[in-house]
Amino acid sequence: QVQLVESGGGSVQAGGSLRLTCAASGYTYFSNCMAWFRQGPGKEREGFTSIYTGGGSPTYADSVKGRFTISRDNAENTVYLKMNSLKPEDTGMYYCAFRTGGCLGRLDAADFGYWGRGTQVTVSS
Repeated sequence: QVQLVESGGGSVQAGGSLRLTCAASGYTYFSNCMAWFRQGPGKEREGFTSIYTGGGSPTYADSVKGRFTISRDNAENTVYLKMNSLKPEDTGMYYCAFRTGGCLGRLDAADFGYWGRGTQVTVSS
């Protein structure tokens, strides 16, 4: 059973930075895709970045492109999310998600079978 644990959330002022971590365990699949989703107050869950173990360029939604960077340490089964130039609209619960196989070129929550419990990010103006 895949388990995902997020950490690193917190409260920052607009323009600040945070780094989130997602530690994965309980699987042996080398080929997998890990992604970050978020859900702001009164909003639907939004996928905004993903990364594949097999290499290639990560995917970013326009809302975070140029500000957020996803990376992973395959040896440690860990994914990182560096968030710079944070805005109040980035506020929300941030979730790590996992699927076996590739990232499919899209960020659809229905494609991911495993989820962490989330970590809260709050950006004040």
